[in-house]
Amino acid sequence: MAEQVAAPVEEPTAEQPAAEQSGAEEPKNLVGYGASAAPQRRRRRRAEPAQSEDDQQVPIGRILAKPPVRKLARDLGIALHDVLATGPEGTVTRQDVLAAQQRAIGGDTDAAYFPEESPQAPEGLSGAMKSLRDQPFSGVTSDERTTRVPIRSVRKRTAEAMVASAFTAPHVTVFNEIDMTHAMQIVAQLRTAREWADVKISPLAVIAKALLVAIRRNPEVNASWDEAAQEIVYKHYVNLGIAAATPRGLIVPNLKDAHLMTLRELAEGIGDLARTARAGRTSLRDTRDGTITVTNYGVFDIDSGTPILNPGESAILGVGAIKQKPWVVDGQIVPRQVATLSLSFDHRLIDGALGAELLRDVSAVLEDPSLGLVWG
Repeated sequence: MAEQVAAPVEEPTAEQPAAEQSGAEEPKNLVGYGASAAPQRRRRRRAEPAQSEDDQQVPIGRILAKPPVRKLARDLGIALHDVLATGPEGTVTRQDVLAAQQRAIGGDTDAAYFPEESPQAPEGLSGAMKSLRDQPFSGVTSDERTTRVPIRSVRKRTAEAMVASAFTAPHVTVFNEIDMTHAMQIVAQLRTAREWADVKISPLAVIAKALLVAIRRNPEVNASWDEAAQEIVYKHYVNLGIAAATPRGLIVPNLKDAHLMTLRELAEGIGDLARTARAGRTSLRDTRDGTITVTNYGVFDIDSGTPILNPGESAILGVGAIKQKPWVVDGQIVPRQVATLSLSFDHRLIDGALGAELLRDVSAVLEDPSLGLVWG
């Protein structure tokens, strides 16, 4: 999926006049600071295209922010076009600037999608709490016993959505431990192939491809529940969500029409989502209309879990850590690369048999990737 972010524009400062912010020429001297050498003609302002709600978090032109917010961004050294706007109509708020400043302090790992190494927390509970208290401009308050951190807008919306999902869709989760050895061998081979030198291939891309193949064999799982119309909506496309945990909360952008993508295109799309997230430019368009999601808690060295459905979606596949374990192959115990998959699904749409069938097919493709060529 191509990254749909416009080229950055030079952001006017708080001292610049409104006319300059709108694109018109302005004398160098401001009112009250002496007369300009000569009056200058004003250019006719070009009509700007209307900004849709889908694009309100993408910097595609004039950035909306109040003067105090602009001043705060300038004082902190934050470029407004790098800030994820959450205010009305895409306005950059004070909290957005503060969140961007915290991300800048934390580095790229703050918004990384599926990092290759597990994050390292400060030593001990006291160290973790001290790192929170030391964050400037964050609204954090603390005493000897507790530390209070304001709930940011993204985390608040995520929490509300997860609560609504948990109490609206009846969740069922099934688990399966599988042999990932052949899949990992393919990943290793592609990483050394000259044709893939410019693509960052990861196990996640292979798992995503296996899920898409399994959905093709079980298309009825790709659906949503329309309560208002009292209908089940079966979808002929897959917008594959890629869940990511960030300091601001859970973000689940999705790859549009992922069912049409090759393995290479999936790997490139996942990479694009990661770069967009690190830049703080994940748009509403990227997070809407998802159908099924993949979440990878294996990067935290966790073996399994029970993921909660993204609102409006039918299923979510959880991927545990891939570890070397003893495995029985042809009656012999040998070391293999093993992982546990967990599939949560909406029981209104998917019954137990269908959910188990979907997870079994995902597992089969990962254990024997040649099936992907036969089934896909």
